[in-house]
Amino acid sequence: MSGALVLDSEGLAKAVQRDREVHEWLTAAREADLPVLTSAAVLVEVIHPRINDAALKWTLSRLRVEPVARALAQSAATLLRDAGLHGHKYAIDGMLCATASAYPGRVTILTSDVEDVAKLTTEHPRVVAEKV
Repeated sequence: MSGALVLDSEGLAKAVQRDREVHEWLTAAREADLPVLTSAAVLVEVIHPRINDAALKWTLSRLRVEPVARALAQSAATLLRDAGLHGHKYAIDGMLCATASAYPGRVTILTSDVEDVAKLTTEHPRVVAEKV
């Protein structure tokens, strides 16, 4: 089986907080032997003075943090352009969606921005957004 579970900043923050719904998604992904990942860009939104550092480190140790290299940044820019979006408001979502679309199979993104993610993944029907 191919695919992945991808966490945006809200998904990752809720994973750190041990949110029940996100925990169920993580458990299901692990049982299906699917990778759980996020973009390194997402860490910029999640890390702040009030975050529980120990819980963050533990959570990050259990998932893949994908780098943002030049090719991925260019892919994100293309997704943004094709969706008619631009600017810093959408940049991290673009990088996350480019990361997700690089994985084969069905990819689920846990996000608080279902509408924006849907716009960015219109050309990738195997990538779906789920609200958390």
